[in-house]
Amino acid sequence: MKKRILAAVLACALLAGCGRQAAAPAEETPEERPVIAYVPLDDRPDNVERVVYLAESVGYTLAMPEADLYRTRLDGQPANENGTQYGDLAALYEWVLAQEAAGCDRYMLSMDQLLSGGLVNSRHTAESLTVTLSDGRTMTDTELLEGLLAALAADGNNRVWLLDSVMRLAPTVGYAGFGIEEYNALRAYGAAPRKEASGTELTAEAVTADYRLGSGGAVLAAADFGLTESQADEYLSARRRKLELADRMLELVSGGEYGSFRVLIGIDDSSEEDSIQKNEIAYLRSRLRQGDALLSGVDDLAFKAVAKLYLEESGWDGRTVQVGVTYFGGTEDKPACDYDYKPLREIVEEHLAFFGVSQLSGGSGAADIELLVLTQPDTEAYEAAGMSQAEQDRQKKNAYTNLIDWLGTFRNRQIPVILIDAGNGKYGNAFQEALTEEAELGYLLSYAGFLDMAIVTGTALSHGIARYAFLQNGKQTESTERAFARTLADSVIKDFCYKHVVRENLLACIRNELGGDPNNFWMPEIDRETVQARLEGGMAQATEAVVKNLERSNFISSLEPYEERGWGSVTLSNYRFPWDRAFEIGMDLEIGDFTQPHKSVLGIYYK
Repeated sequence: MKKRILAAVLACALLAGCGRQAAAPAEETPEERPVIAYVPLDDRPDNVERVVYLAESVGYTLAMPEADLYRTRLDGQPANENGTQYGDLAALYEWVLAQEAAGCDRYMLSMDQLLSGGLVNSRHTAESLTVTLSDGRTMTDTELLEGLLAALAADGNNRVWLLDSVMRLAPTVGYAGFGIEEYNALRAYGAAPRKEASGTELTAEAVTADYRLGSGGAVLAAADFGLTESQADEYLSARRRKLELADRMLELVSGGEYGSFRVLIGIDDSSEEDSIQKNEIAYLRSRLRQGDALLSGVDDLAFKAVAKLYLEESGWDGRTVQVGVTYFGGTEDKPACDYDYKPLREIVEEHLAFFGVSQLSGGSGAADIELLVLTQPDTEAYEAAGMSQAEQDRQKKNAYTNLIDWLGTFRNRQIPVILIDAGNGKYGNAFQEALTEEAELGYLLSYAGFLDMAIVTGTALSHGIARYAFLQNGKQTESTERAFARTLADSVIKDFCYKHVVRENLLACIRNELGGDPNNFWMPEIDRETVQARLEGGMAQATEAVVKNLERSNFISSLEPYEERGWGSVTLSNYRFPWDRAFEIGMDLEIGDFTQPHKSVLGIYYK
């Protein structure tokens, strides 16, 4: 109806602009931008392209090693140049030292990559690793850690972020011969409540010594979980190695010469239960210094580090910034999924505290930024109230339509908005369709909903807080604005179009038509050209409406004075499967020249 009314009045309506055109920002060359030497967790898009976009959006340039040096290969896939499935520890160590010799003074370093060859291999490595450097010297993983940190600490001008993780409850399926049955058994074993350590018991030695003890102090029998003793031994050895390396890292940075080092530890796939991670988390948290942090999420670690580095270097004071938080759906006091370790509300509060901003109730009128969060629907409450399925469906629709109404209100008031979809697929693709139809997607400061729920909070807040701070303190250029547009478009398109539409079709194609495994196109080997063609054709169709929405959107280009610019064209190309699996995709994003602010009639924006 809205479109029909609009068609009738369009010919005679005077289209009013939504903001003044900001002067095109002056450009600067890459050589003028501060450089961050970055060793990624692995080669997935969340750890590579999207980190590049975020860094460039706040004025940094990332220097990175060659992709083969940090790539992960699943079983049956071609090995890396070092002959393994994981990253090249020796080459990465020497690469970091080469950046230091060249005068770099900013670093973001994944310890899982530098000491284990990537996140996946860190879960499977039960013994200390030894590598050979180009000059013939051999070094253990611990010696690599000690040598690297000592070299970087020798320059007092260096700012170093060390990114690490708490090992998840079970290793990765499809790597090192590890299968789904072993995964299920080990995850159940790891999730079983453990004896809680506290006080003088909270040491690395005590934590690892009690790995086998249940909450009552009795030994957990591996056989009760469908495991052999050797399987349990290998699993616990990998956990022990990981914790001991983290412990050594924290011991090293406690020295006075490491004052400019920051440690950021993420909690990988977890559980709300008193699992094997509980004592590890408590111990690591007890070792953190002022400025360090341990938060939910691992694949968003680099986002958080980029944002926090910018906030600190720009002198931005988040204490003066108020964030209004509103939840829709009713389950904010539960974990967003089965793989997070705390209720969603607590995860949000921890991240807001990490970025140093204050929290208000949403919609108060006093907030500088509004954070809107769609949670999973409260199905238990619906059923307890005796609601029919039709009534439950109405409640679910009300949750996301109310959110969209609030989003429209804040947009009209020119209040920046961060949007998180933590619905975990419980709304199908109805929420995304409604947003595309009714909202101005390109106006958002940031959006997250793609991939694991444990990372959506850190992803959205990293991007949104960084963008807001840059609008206040940063030097806008065409490059920073275009990089911001890429960060937002990447999040929206991958969630709305790939996750909720194209991926479902691909999963059916791979399983039913090609007889393959969506988690690894090589085992069994399938016709990857067919899968690629389905991906490209599906995305061409699924992205049309979303791209059109973005291209008709405005974005905030200045806060004081308040100004907006219009999005340019959005061109997508080079769709790819980084790990030859259907879980995630990569793609290239080109943003065309920005325009005068697009005009609005009845809340719909036009070029």
